[in-house]
Amino acid sequence: MSELTRKAEKLDAADELAAKRAEFVLDDVVYLDGNSLGALPAAVPGRVEDVVRRQWGELRIRSWTEGGWWTAPERIGDRIAPLVGAAAGQVVVGDSTSVNVFKALVGAVRLARQADGGGLGRDEIVVDATTFPTDGYLAGSAARMTGCTLRPVPPSEVTDALGDRTAAVLLNHVDYRTGRLHDLPSLTAAVHAAGAYVVWDLCHSAGALPVGLDEHGVDLAVGCTYKYLNGGPGAPAFLYVRADLQDRFDSPLPGWNSHAEPFGMRAEYEPAAGAVRGRVGTPDILSMLALEAALEVWDGVTIDAVRAKSLALTDFFLECVEEYVPEGRVECVTPRAHGERGSQVALRCPDAGDVMERLIERGVVGDFRRPDVLRFGFTPLYVGFADVERAARVLAEELA
Repeated sequence: MSELTRKAEKLDAADELAAKRAEFVLDDVVYLDGNSLGALPAAVPGRVEDVVRRQWGELRIRSWTEGGWWTAPERIGDRIAPLVGAAAGQVVVGDSTSVNVFKALVGAVRLARQADGGGLGRDEIVVDATTFPTDGYLAGSAARMTGCTLRPVPPSEVTDALGDRTAAVLLNHVDYRTGRLHDLPSLTAAVHAAGAYVVWDLCHSAGALPVGLDEHGVDLAVGCTYKYLNGGPGAPAFLYVRADLQDRFDSPLPGWNSHAEPFGMRAEYEPAAGAVRGRVGTPDILSMLALEAALEVWDGVTIDAVRAKSLALTDFFLECVEEYVPEGRVECVTPRAHGERGSQVALRCPDAGDVMERLIERGVVGDFRRPDVLRFGFTPLYVGFADVERAARVLAEELA
């Protein structure tokens, strides 16, 4: 038994979250792709069967009231809120991340112009130039819709790019390729100092590390629920609108579900109060209630404990890689500093695509990002230290 194997055993024995692993459907595969799709919580299949057979099959239309379907977007939003540092009444669940990014970004531009006296002087949208492509596409569409100029800049240059023309800024909390954690508090403060509004994409941080939306005065935020929140493929996303902005949030996608009187069927639109105005159409109940069941794995878990284990897992993985992998074979592109690291490790190597295929064949599942990045996501609720040691050892064998 190697020294690192013994260390993994000790770390697993001391892990306060170790028991959570039993609440997921897992096999002997080392699953390090939870930053793409989280593992299945064991409570979900039974809940979905109940929703289909009893709530839909027997109660039918009565489930909108008796089954709580109608209030699910806000109820589940309140369940997610503590995981992103938000008080109740500010998060609503529904639609995809893309749709929510569009709502939030156009809404942010409109908020900026309201605050600026209603004029069009605020005519720039700043976007992270390294963002996930869809965010860039949506930012471009939002710019065209609002008559703004799109200004893509690297995150390190955002502060210098801000000015009296900036209306809104769209940023990723964690870079999807490298796992770099960006400085949400200081960037939010810089955006506000420029008189603009910020939208944070939390897809790679929600459920993996503390976010502090309320604490840091974030204006709007969006995030998916199928990664670290384990909501399942295509699970609905969430939208955060800070409480004091809700009465001025003007969604570009008004729908009957966000109407103040949804069953009044009035021709004129009047937005509902609170986070409800972030809704659009009929909620996707099957996937939404699957997500609600999935969130039960968070009972008794703090996001601080998850973050502590996440850092310990990624530290240990890097230690194992350095020990096992031949020198010079891979390059780590994820920051070593804890304050700059999300919950993933990205390694660069020329034959990354082929290497990942071989890893998956051997029961170590991560993913590949073109052109040359091996990406490993660490979900603390079900990944253990023995998993980490095994993954690094198999990686080294394939790279040798």
